[in-house]
Amino acid sequence: MKCIYCSCTESRVIDSRPTEDGAIRRRRECEGCQKRFTTYEKIEMLPVFVVKKDKRREAFDAAKVRGGIMKACEKRPVSLGDIEALVAHIETSVCRQPEQEITSEKIGEMIMDGLKALDEVAYIRFASVYRQFKDVQSFMEELQQLLDTQKKNDE
Repeated sequence: MKCIYCSCTESRVIDSRPTEDGAIRRRRECEGCQKRFTTYEKIEMLPVFVVKKDKRREAFDAAKVRGGIMKACEKRPVSLGDIEALVAHIETSVCRQPEQEITSEKIGEMIMDGLKALDEVAYIRFASVYRQFKDVQSFMEELQQLLDTQKKNDE
């Protein structure tokens, strides 16, 4: 690490601690001039690309996931903390996968799985847009699957 005062490349770490945003704060002392300075280290994540239905690729954006979830949860008794926890879970799952690409379908399924556990009405709202129900029958089939799952869980 190069000293900001004398440009010496030798320094020693006096103190290290994590920051709230996931970086590491290091307090250093220059071996040349003995002045102290602080550096921050942050892990650089490789971008994950989302492959859309039309085969376009764009960088993964947690804000888009958050927007879709918030729209589905609008006027529902779902706390902002629960929404943020779901977004964080999805973002972590996407970033931890070994591939640098993920399909929008997989992300949609992750969102639906999370919403199903969080709020069934929000799940149906999201599914109705995501699955693009063509008619009332396909919508009723999805509702029936949800009711069957709920019935199994109650038994």
